Amino acid sequence: MNIDSWARFSKASLAAGREEGAVAGGAHARFGGVVLAAVALLSACGFHLQGHVPLPDSIKTPFVQAPDRQSEFVQSLQRALLTSGAHPVKQKDKASAVVAIIKDEVVRRTLSVSAANQPNEYELTYTVRFSVTAGDKELLPPQDISNVRSFSFNEQLLLAKGHEETILRQDMAHDLADMVMRRLSSL
Repeated sequence: MNIDSWARFSKASLAAGREEGAVAGGAHARFGGVVLAAVALLSACGFHLQGHVPLPDSIKTPFVQAPDRQSEFVQSLQRALLTSGAHPVKQKDKASAVVAIIKDEVVRRTLSVSAANQPNEYELTYTVRFSVTAGDKELLPPQDISNVRSFSFNEQLLLAKGHEETILRQDMAHDLADMVMRRLSSL
């Protein structure tokens, strides 16, 4: 291959590359436009990532008042508040709002038993009653929320089934905390 033919080959290759780049660039621009439109539509309908619930200013510095501050629900609620940008305070008088946990209980009920009168299945019911106040103003009156789950039981797998119950309780507490956060965000 001589120099003239090499120069023609190089010019042709560059021209072809520019045309392919223009097509690819157009495809990237169209894809970017579709993504931008999707994001705009999602934000217009109120969509937000799970766990990131925007809170009103009246709830930005809440105090969580609970009989048991170490319960799974209270701990999940504290984490959810922090994730949403709130700054929970440790003293009630410095709070913009008080989230009062009136009831926080888990009840385990036997659903079915074997012929030998051994439990085969349990039902867990996690119930929370809460209210929200800001000073003398009641933002949310006392409300009950609950979550119900069932799980099988086998005495031969006692340790594993005990662990399964613990995981279910934690998951239920997390779900209830999410429900409370959605109600707080609607204030």
